Amino acid sequence: MPTIEKESLIGKRVPKMDAPEKAAGRTRYVHDMNLPGQLIGKILRTDRIHAKILSMDTSAAEALPGVKAVITAKDMPAKMLGLNNDNPPLKGDKVRAERDEIAAVAAITEEIALEALKLIKVEYEDLPTLFDPRESEKEGAPHIQESKDSNVCMEFEYEHGDAAKAETEADFVIEDTFKLHYVTHACMGVSGVIADFDNITGNLTLHSNTQVPFLHKREFSEVLEMDPSRIRIIQPPIGGGFGSKLDIYPFEPIAVILAKKSRCPVKIVFTREEEFMASPTRQPAYINLRSGVKKDGTITSRVFDSLLDNGAYTSWGATIPFVMMQTASSFYRVTDCQYATKAVYTNNPTAGSFRGYGNLQATFAIEQHMDKMAEAVGMDPLEFRLKNAQEAGEVTGQGMHFKTCGFKECLSTAGEKSDFSRKFAENNANRGNGNPVKKGIGMASMLHVGGGAKIYPSDGCGTILKMDDFGHVTILTGASEIGQGSETVLSQLVCEELGVPLSAVTVVNNDTDITPWDVGVHASRTTFIGGNAAIGAAKLAKAKVLESASQVSNIPADQLDMRGGCIVRADDGEVIMQLGKLLRGMHFKDKAELVTTSFYYEPPSVHQDKGFKGDVSAAYAWATHVVEVEVDTETGIVTLDKVTAAHDVGRVLNEMSLEGQIEGGIIMGQGYALTEDLLVKEGRVITPNFRDYKMVTAPEIPEIDLSFIETQDGEGPQGAKGVGEAPSICMAAAVGNAIYNATGVRIYEAPYTPEKVYRALKGAVEAPSMAAE
Repeated sequence: MPTIEKESLIGKRVPKMDAPEKAAGRTRYVHDMNLPGQLIGKILRTDRIHAKILSMDTSAAEALPGVKAVITAKDMPAKMLGLNNDNPPLKGDKVRAERDEIAAVAAITEEIALEALKLIKVEYEDLPTLFDPRESEKEGAPHIQESKDSNVCMEFEYEHGDAAKAETEADFVIEDTFKLHYVTHACMGVSGVIADFDNITGNLTLHSNTQVPFLHKREFSEVLEMDPSRIRIIQPPIGGGFGSKLDIYPFEPIAVILAKKSRCPVKIVFTREEEFMASPTRQPAYINLRSGVKKDGTITSRVFDSLLDNGAYTSWGATIPFVMMQTASSFYRVTDCQYATKAVYTNNPTAGSFRGYGNLQATFAIEQHMDKMAEAVGMDPLEFRLKNAQEAGEVTGQGMHFKTCGFKECLSTAGEKSDFSRKFAENNANRGNGNPVKKGIGMASMLHVGGGAKIYPSDGCGTILKMDDFGHVTILTGASEIGQGSETVLSQLVCEELGVPLSAVTVVNNDTDITPWDVGVHASRTTFIGGNAAIGAAKLAKAKVLESASQVSNIPADQLDMRGGCIVRADDGEVIMQLGKLLRGMHFKDKAELVTTSFYYEPPSVHQDKGFKGDVSAAYAWATHVVEVEVDTETGIVTLDKVTAAHDVGRVLNEMSLEGQIEGGIIMGQGYALTEDLLVKEGRVITPNFRDYKMVTAPEIPEIDLSFIETQDGEGPQGAKGVGEAPSICMAAAVGNAIYNATGVRIYEAPYTPEKVYRALKGAVEAPSMAAE
């Protein structure tokens, strides 16, 4: 009999399963979709920043031929949107920001819809404005949300140990204020939705780009006061998420109400300018950091105080202090920590969730202080970090348990491969050599959740697996595909268990009427949580198949295996029977059996207590980036030449996908550090296009040298950890450290644009301050 050797897809370079369709231009995104009888929806946004709405006349728009529905605030449900229930989908009493929605129309063509918007007449009374978050709590500051007691929308405080006492034991105490800026997600696919009410059943189908379809379904049921079982969410392929699609945004219920009023499907898709103006941003932040250190290089204390510009309304993004807190408390060995953050209302654009979820801002400050502390005690930055880095088994003051930890390996690997210490000393020595172009090398690391985060009542994911009569496997998973390659990784994990080729697997993951529950795509959780759910369902299917094979072959099930689409002897791979033949036999015997299994994986993480303590993730990811730059001191231009990166990934599941994820994150972090800046002047976005908003493009991408540290996490799928957010987190800090290494000038505000660097080199840049100017 023939034999089949055991083969594995784990760790191999496996192309994404959806790549051929995308490369051929056959993928249909929401803007490509059209339903029968569909209308086009358009939203009228205010031209004021902060004003009372005195009157609105929509009669001319309603009378325009081709217009099927016009709605204002009076047509909307009473339920508001946002984490603080502070964002009415259509504003009826006053507007608080440039992007505010005040009316909407549905028409048979886009041109008619846009013409109708021009016919709506609105009268306003302007109100005082608030643009500087540092002025939000001053006496007499404009009150942005009247239903709230103050302009503080969220506040977080945490401590462990006694930071004040620990400071007295420090030989050096370093204190600085850092300022971080607006950036936007810049997804290639703009925001969009199609709302379709069934006029017979009253059921609602939403074709939505959301990252959290099951949470979306629940929240829509609350907003619309509908039975959630009558709401169906279908996800088209998503042209980029990066955290921008975690909330319900006003355009979505607007589309629903237009569809309900017109009794036709309604499609709303943003223009690129709308995407820049009306999508969430990363939170601008002021961070005051005070760090204590002993002469021997031991960190004694960390006091972290930050102020976040929330904008006019509250999204999930206001909870980023939850992650910033973990970085402040648990990134390096910190025995005494004090942390405080406020997110405040202003008349600026609303901030939201963004890849890294506050960690880019926190790491920007902390990792530059690591270099400053190393300099204060006369240690090499790499040596200093290694002294204070944690190891496997440690539990932080906040209760985070690092069951596996490749932090020191990341530091050592990136340091050695980049020849960091030699180059660092050499660049220091060459600062005064007369050459206007200075070389610099900088290092920064990061800590982030790598196994989800227990924020909701459940952080789990369900999988249903079925095998047909010919050995084809269908995975029905709640884990959404938003471009990160989850379909491919889940298929690899199932193939590993069932011994079938990748071509024998189909993934269904885009329809809440079909797939089991999942909390959504965020917190670097999909591979970890969804992967474990898929493995669980596959193991159940395998047990069922091998038990049936045992009955047919009279060979104990524990001596059988599945390989190459066959049932084989486990010890030598001898083929016993074809998988398809066995499955048909199970199906068509007197007591018919189908191989259909389900499994729900809930990670062992816990909810933090009222003091924000607890092991919130099932695993934690680590990384170190070393960047090499050239700084032209005559122009201020910073050129990023090379990035040497080492990531604790648990285990490599798909080398190609992992490389793409980390390279993409590095480039996103490069943009945050050097080029991307959503300029907002007196509440107005003045860079609402790709001409003025400077993304990193192919010629600017540096050489990237990646290393994967495999710590074989015991809870992870095949030992893997989540890495989706990790690579973007520490780039800006590393670039800041490299600029200092090159020039001897520390710049405390990102991005490092040529103008800002040039002025800093000439001593013309003041350090940021937590106090209003």
